[in-house]
Amino acid sequence: MRATTLALIAAASFAGLAACQNGPKAPRQPGVCYYLVPSDQEGGEMKTNVVARDQPQIEYCAARLEEMRVRFLRLGGSNRDIIGAYQGQYIFIDRGGVYFGKTLTGNRFFALARTGDGRLAVPGAIQRAPAAPN
Repeated sequence: MRATTLALIAAASFAGLAACQNGPKAPRQPGVCYYLVPSDQEGGEMKTNVVARDQPQIEYCAARLEEMRVRFLRLGGSNRDIIGAYQGQYIFIDRGGVYFGKTLTGNRFFALARTGDGRLAVPGAIQRAPAAPN
């Protein structure tokens, strides 16, 4: 009896967690980098635009998205934060750097940081100047 109750509770918990993950899915086509435009309407479909094909890794896709973002800003655009997708994962680019995530609203993994001059670099590669001796 107790095992049955625990099994029902576990199943209900899993169903509740699965319901939270029902957001839009990122495109999964291998090697294709997408720029995603959120819908103006609540619950509307995201518009997908192909940025680049034959990208070997997600970091290359992030670089293509950053390149696109900078070009749009130079042309007078005002959108500093963009969302992209690569093989089922979301890419978020903002003034802090590049983040990867499996969902639009879930946890994000910090992948690339901005250097002092605005370029992107792997966080461990950024070295600070040593402190001046007293």
